Amino acid sequence: MGMVLSAEQLEELRSVDSPTVANAIEAFKVRDDTQGFMGMDIRCLTPEFGVMVGYAVTATADSMTPGRARDRKGHMRLFDAIAAAPKPAILVVQDVGPKRTHACFLGDVIASISHRLGAIGIVTDGGVRDLDGVRPLGFHIFAAGLVVAHGTFNIIDVGIPIEVSGTRVQPGDMIHGDSSGVTTVPLEIADKVYEQCQKVREREIGLRDYAHNRKFTLEGLRAKLLGQ
Repeated sequence: MGMVLSAEQLEELRSVDSPTVANAIEAFKVRDDTQGFMGMDIRCLTPEFGVMVGYAVTATADSMTPGRARDRKGHMRLFDAIAAAPKPAILVVQDVGPKRTHACFLGDVIASISHRLGAIGIVTDGGVRDLDGVRPLGFHIFAAGLVVAHGTFNIIDVGIPIEVSGTRVQPGDMIHGDSSGVTTVPLEIADKVYEQCQKVREREIGLRDYAHNRKFTLEGLRAKLLGQ
């Protein structure tokens, strides 16, 4: 586990949309610009809750292997990990079963217990259900979609590096998500990202204002973008 931000720093990051955070991260050159964010296969199903920021509690799960017995020990390992994790915690669950289109890893019961233990949301490449029961918790959901049944839901491993939507996530990684999607925030720069977000906003506002200005020209745009 790397840096843990203060409550004030977390609140600053919650005040910024995820695309701006993703843009700000690029300035630090700590990873390639094509890495660190999830794709359109991970949908925000609770956009009304705004920005989600927290620390990953990772797990793999399988709900679609036929004939497998249900084993609640895996759930308890997950709940233990949530309780021990930095707060706010975010479940990040990778489907490792044979039929991801039918996988379901969270409903109102799992959400309620996880929320009580300090989790504020889930990111998964599988499915979820019971949105009407989950929404009153204010629990953020980023998932591949909705599934009516939970199959034989088993947590396989907890607290290991996983991959969701082509993005590697380790226990304790910072997660930032909103209606546009999910990005990870490298912990080594997490305390500097908010300041960089202000610079991104200033630059983008300047370009938008120029695009609406009656004095807009391609030559002027070229000068702003290319420094010519």
